[in-house]
Amino acid sequence: MKTFIDTHAHLCEEYYHDTLDQVMQRALDAKVDPIILPGVNAAGIPELLELTDRYKGHFYPLIGLHPEDTKADYKEELQTIAGYLDDPRVIGIGEIGLDFYFSREFEKEQIEVFDIQLGWAKERQMPLSLHIRNAYEEAIPILKKYDHSGLKGVLHCFSGGIQEAQWGIRFGFALGVGGVVTFKNNKLQDIVKEVGLQHIVLETDAPYLAPVPYRGKTNESSYIPIIAQKVAEVTGESLETVMEVTTENAKKIFNL
Repeated sequence: MKTFIDTHAHLCEEYYHDTLDQVMQRALDAKVDPIILPGVNAAGIPELLELTDRYKGHFYPLIGLHPEDTKADYKEELQTIAGYLDDPRVIGIGEIGLDFYFSREFEKEQIEVFDIQLGWAKERQMPLSLHIRNAYEEAIPILKKYDHSGLKGVLHCFSGGIQEAQWGIRFGFALGVGGVVTFKNNKLQDIVKEVGLQHIVLETDAPYLAPVPYRGKTNESSYIPIIAQKVAEVTGESLETVMEVTTENAKKIFNL
């Protein structure tokens, strides 16, 4: 059976309490399977792995230290996370990156943490989920150090302009397109139309950024077809083509 892939969803008890079984069933009913679960810190990894075992074949985990979770204790965090790199259930590194939207208090630490984790990906040839917000100017020089090193991944919740999109594609990254593409007057629609399906994967970033008509409510993976329908409208492709191409893109990136 042909399915969509949700390449980025935070489906954990913190956000869904005792409803994960229902959330998973709704995703399956909507032909969304599998779902990739990004990590954000060391403390959350045991739950990610437990969920991966519980929903075996449906969930695939990434591990990493999120820029907003990067604090003064980052060395201890990284040491703990690195201990899971050899776990066969882990399929990649993320979500990692830079985020200076709210604060630059830990700017130096974020840059070091980003660089170290990119080094893990290079050494192990593992795919990446990158979180870059209000920080492309700082992120691009770091990523340039890894040009031609075989890195691949997703620019999660892509929020840059066409220049950043083209740059990311050149460096081997697909654009993660989620609920924002359904919002009115957003530049993401123009970028999706320009770069085309071959450089796009679908994601929800659940529980955040639910698409219209659920905007402002709790997001979930079963809303991927809504996002895909908007992408189909923007690109002039059929919904089935959007499913086939974005799913194939995700499989290649994450070695599924």
